[in-house]
Amino acid sequence: MGEKPAGLDPTTPAADSASKYDHYTFPTTNPESGEGHPGHTTPVQDAKVSELRGVLEKEGYTERLDTHSMLRFLRARKFDVNLAKAMFVECENWRKEFKVDEIIKDFVYTEKPEVFEYYPQFYHKTDKDGRPVYIEQLGKIDLNAMYKITTAERMLKNLVLEYERLADPRLPACSRKAEKLLETCCTVMDLKGVGITSISSVYNYVKSASAISQNYYPERLGRLYLINAPWGFSGAFKVIKAFLDPVTVDKIHILGSGYQPELLKQIPSENLPTQFGGTCACSGGCEFSDAGPWQETQYLGSEK
Repeated sequence: MGEKPAGLDPTTPAADSASKYDHYTFPTTNPESGEGHPGHTTPVQDAKVSELRGVLEKEGYTERLDTHSMLRFLRARKFDVNLAKAMFVECENWRKEFKVDEIIKDFVYTEKPEVFEYYPQFYHKTDKDGRPVYIEQLGKIDLNAMYKITTAERMLKNLVLEYERLADPRLPACSRKAEKLLETCCTVMDLKGVGITSISSVYNYVKSASAISQNYYPERLGRLYLINAPWGFSGAFKVIKAFLDPVTVDKIHILGSGYQPELLKQIPSENLPTQFGGTCACSGGCEFSDAGPWQETQYLGSEK
């Protein structure tokens, strides 16, 4: 499966530069992806990948310069090299300040079971496209109670750790199983129990989490289903949309209490926990199982 860099002519300087960084051990193209994605780039876009990488190399950057990463930052900034560079540099600065490498190596979310009583957040199996499914339940959030168990910083550290695990091992494992490149996840946010009076506290956390997602982990959202949306939520969501890119907004589906038929069109019943209308009931609870291709030996590799 170690293919040549997708979308790059092997005779071009861009391909020569990419060869130093592109060491993928999973499929590198997806026939369903649109323009600007690996395997679906134009010569102009290939040149911008090379230009962005070259500018970053001159400034001393040596990590995360592979073609897939360059394309994600470029797509997030409409292939404007200057804007993509600024985004990449800001991301690298944040990674140093937030000590992301230390989080990956040392962070253990020991309070997870207690926090999950108020705010379950977990990856669980895959959707019909093969992408990891990520589920959050916002209805029981009680920040005062949660901050007796953990801190806002530790919650964000856990969020970052899970984003890093999405990049390795989750997405590579899912790509191997699906036999096509997968770069995004399918997110389900359950708003059951979220009333208008509690939206402000939920909104503040979602704003912080969205900033990390959009600014530092671009192009990772495939679909987002907001289920059990309470009356009036659409109005509040108009405020949240102001912090989101229009491309991201197009991926968002707001569903009320009758969400199950729509959700089951995207997520197989056997992969969806019973509490959401599926048939999956993992031993010990789906929220703690971390079940998915990333737990299956035949789909694991090393992306480091």
